[in-house]
Amino acid sequence: MRTKSIEKREALLNATLNLVNNNGFHATPMSKIAKLAGVSPATIYLYFKSKQDLINQLYINSKIAFTKEAFINYDPSMPVKKGFELIWYNIANYKLKQTDTSSFLAQCETTPMIDSKVREEALEYFKPLLLLWKRGQQEEIIKPIASHLLYANAIYPLTFLLSAHKRGDFILDEKQLKIAFDAAWDSIKQ
Repeated sequence: MRTKSIEKREALLNATLNLVNNNGFHATPMSKIAKLAGVSPATIYLYFKSKQDLINQLYINSKIAFTKEAFINYDPSMPVKKGFELIWYNIANYKLKQTDTSSFLAQCETTPMIDSKVREEALEYFKPLLLLWKRGQQEEIIKPIASHLLYANAIYPLTFLLSAHKRGDFILDEKQLKIAFDAAWDSIKQ
């Protein structure tokens, strides 16, 4: 793609992120996306087949960026707790710094807008965490429960805490992060 094309595609993705975060999926028509991105509505279809395709691409791009940060400095040979702690703090720091992307991903968790095939593809990016949990279960460190339950108990509460932090209802400082991590670890360890 030419530079101008990449810039337009990114402008469309950023406009969609902004509008979905502020208005929700259904109140984000293609016309508003085009206007905010500074392109004609027909231009969208040069880059995306449909609104569904645009949302799915934004979701995948967001998941890639999120998981890239989640696994910084992670080494699969780390002890289970140390590896989980590193990943957990990377996720927390990402969510604190990348609030727009984090808000979008949180909405994606509760909407049928994301295709199941795209969700499966995104799950592949989380494989290092899933493999860590599996190893932890084999070593009898992590509870022998489904990975969805592990995620729901140990990772998903960050979304709630970071939303409260963003609203100013709760200050998620280093002390509170440590308490939250300990609670997350306690929820999944044997």
